[in-house]
Amino acid sequence: MALQHASSGDVIDVRPYGARIDGAQSIALFKSTQLEVMRLVLPAGHRMPSHHVPGEITIQCLEGVVRVDVAAASHDLPAGHLMYVAGGVEHALTAIESASVLVTIAL
Repeated sequence: MALQHASSGDVIDVRPYGARIDGAQSIALFKSTQLEVMRLVLPAGHRMPSHHVPGEITIQCLEGVVRVDVAAASHDLPAGHLMYVAGGVEHALTAIESASVLVTIAL
């Protein structure tokens, strides 16, 4: 069964999972012709290998801590912090603690 994305006017709950994070899964929340929003769940120690996307992105840590490797530098991104990455720039994520992040991609 295909995942139902949010429609215009829908309210989406992106509050921290807290103690439920270990059972949570990554999910695509919304996608249009110009924008995609997804919530990634990364268990502690999980690494998303270096990659790039054509469009600009933001990575907002909702809970936990992720390390973002971008432009030959590493930055820890704790809950409540957001990072912008220009389109085409290589980046990788590593969960320092179990984390969930909201990723927005301009398509």
